Amino acid sequence: MPTGPPYPHVHQINVSDGGVPKRPVLEAKVSEQGLDGDRQRNLKFHGGRDRAVCLYSLELIERLQDEGHPIDPGSAGENLTLSGLDWDQMRPGVRLMIGPDIRLEVTSYTTPCHHNGQWFRDEDFSRIAQKLNPGWSRVYAKVLQGGIVRPGDAVEVKQV
Repeated sequence: MPTGPPYPHVHQINVSDGGVPKRPVLEAKVSEQGLDGDRQRNLKFHGGRDRAVCLYSLELIERLQDEGHPIDPGSAGENLTLSGLDWDQMRPGVRLMIGPDIRLEVTSYTTPCHHNGQWFRDEDFSRIAQKLNPGWSRVYAKVLQGGIVRPGDAVEVKQV
């Protein structure tokens, strides 16, 4: 049974010193560089202004768990695990308002890599590849306005 607020919101905030899984934190400062305390292992494919924040859906994670995949929030490297959103709306160009201050713009779908294999049966990390399974991908976003993010913060989608 789902928990948390009945509106679209931040379920969990995740950071790591590089690699996956990212671990939950109680709050984080978000800037154009991403979340304080978070680092990416390979800057060729992760991080930078247009890939500052990685987002994923709690409901998709739960559906993957129902399929038998040992994935949890933060496992696949997302910084913000979001709940209550229509994930089909998450595509490049969409803007998000998170809490009172944070504004993000989705820039691209996130290509999964072999480091995510451990979270999938038969290590089939392509399960979350946009090209093979549209609608199941994590997304990258750039930060238009930073601030502090906390679990429970409301998330509002703005179509552009």
